[in-house]
This record gives sequence, C-alpha cells and structure tokens, in this order.
Amino acid sequence: MRFDLGRVVATPGALEALTTAQSAPGELLRRHASGDWGEIPKEGARENELSVREGYRVVFSYPLRTGAKVWILTDSDRSSTCILLPSDYSADAAPRITIHHPKM
Repeated sequence: MRFDLGRVVATPGALEALTTAQSAPGELLRRHASGDWGEIPKEGARENELSVREGYRVVFSYPLRTGAKVWILTDSDRSSTCILLPSDYSADAAPRITIHHPKM
C-alpha cells in the first residue's frame, strides 16, 4: 500500500453500479492504494504519482463489466476515500455512506 485510504465511503450510485457489475470494492481499493490508476491518461497517472509524493488528492478511474465507470478519490490529507460515479461528482459534497472493506 503506497498511501492510506482513511475512512472509505461511497455514493449510493456507485454501490449500485458495483453490485450490478458484481465487482468487489475491496479489489478496486487495493489497486488504488497500490498505485494502479486504472484507465486515466498518462498525464493523469503522472499527476497521481506527484500527488502521492506531495500529499495531494489521488484519483483512480476503473471501468466495470457493465460498461459503467467508477472513480475513487482519496483526499489530500488521506482522511477519506470516496467511491463514486463520474455523474456523482460536483463541487458540492456528494451524499456519502460508509462501506466496510476488508483489510488490505
């Protein structure tokens, strides 16, 4: 694990998409915390590497089997990580609920 995830939360839309795709959030969180940035452009991957080193927000994008895509965002202070759909993202805080994930 390259950085802490903090408290893990998810939007209802992301939880529904994960359930429909039969995707385990724990696997995506492990990939995220290990530096596997998923399907983001090379420039985004470089930005994430800088973010890990300098303590900025870290972003991961992962396509699900159903064609839906989820984002995983870890706050710059590493206090929390949110799983959400791209459509859930806004400047305002999205409604979040806590999910439990296996130890990594």
